[in-house]
Amino acid sequence: MRRTVFDAEHRAFRATMRGFIEAEVVPSFSKWYDNGLVPREFYYRLGELGILGMEVPAEYGGSGLDSFRYRAVLAEEIARAAVSFGGASAHLSRCLPLINNLATAEQRQRWLPGFATGETMFALAVAEPGTGTEPSDMRTTAPLSLDGTEYLLNGSKTFVSGGVHADRVIVCARTAHPTAEEPTHGLSLLVVDSAAPGFRVGRALATLGRKVSGTAELTFTDVRVPVTDRLGDPHHADAHLVAQLPRERLAIAVSAHAQARAAVRFAHRFTTDHTPSTHSAASFQNTAFELAACRAEVDAIEAVVDRALATNDRGDLTPADAASAKLFCTESAGRVIDRCLQLHGGVGYLADSPIARLYADHRIDRILGGTSDVLRTIIAAEMGL
Repeated sequence: MRRTVFDAEHRAFRATMRGFIEAEVVPSFSKWYDNGLVPREFYYRLGELGILGMEVPAEYGGSGLDSFRYRAVLAEEIARAAVSFGGASAHLSRCLPLINNLATAEQRQRWLPGFATGETMFALAVAEPGTGTEPSDMRTTAPLSLDGTEYLLNGSKTFVSGGVHADRVIVCARTAHPTAEEPTHGLSLLVVDSAAPGFRVGRALATLGRKVSGTAELTFTDVRVPVTDRLGDPHHADAHLVAQLPRERLAIAVSAHAQARAAVRFAHRFTTDHTPSTHSAASFQNTAFELAACRAEVDAIEAVVDRALATNDRGDLTPADAASAKLFCTESAGRVIDRCLQLHGGVGYLADSPIARLYADHRIDRILGGTSDVLRTIIAAEMGL
């Protein structure tokens, strides 16, 4: 089926991204993968190409795009090559919406030009060791000084994607005590300079997939954060973070579709080229039927993603819409990628094979941005259940 969600400009962007990935990412990716990190200079290159500034307003050096479709094209081209742009995903998907929606004009002027060029890489730190992202359990504290000019940040965060290279980290910290009526009250977002005294990047976490994402643990010991670096309203971090979830979940759904589509491409190519006897593996009926079933499922995922993209661009994407899209796309993509790995046989189990990387990279999508069970709860509530 011909897709109607993309136009000529999107197709031109796709050609540019495909050429860049094939020429500058694929040849080096195995080395990055073995090192568990993309080089810091890579982000400057993404800045030069305008990738980091696509949704940054033009007055701060970006392109000012308000459509998510370019990001969808980028996700598809990244998955097609089974590579990763490292911490750029968190920089774009988790941090930029918060800055665009919450930052003051003065903060935008300070942060967004460097955001677009890659000179200032951002990460988001919410989860804590032993407690995860549950707001009422957060122990990282940042009381305001008596003169009201700065916060004193103490605590630790974990699962910080992009944390290894981050120049600025948006930290969710407790700046006031919760109330009985509002257990999430008292949490604020602080944009912390990684060069500040007391800020320490701990161990890089060895994850199952997304091995070049620079995921790290961070600790803060008496880190002084100017009050001018607070993002959004004080004591309302939970509401700010929840407001960004529909867009984050759309990004995950888009990524799931891209990975499932790439998995079918890899399986089709492998079974066509692989000749276990006198015929290619693809010539056997079971293989052909498996590929056909996977293709049909990807078509269904694509239809959901394209509808969600169009709905988002109209400004109509609701939390339940985004939850439904993410739930369906990630669960379905997981099945497709698993079946495509199976078609590779033992080759698919090799850690450096493209299908194995997709399999490992995708698994977090059913956890990140709200687990599948959390999404079912949101959808059920919207149904009045």
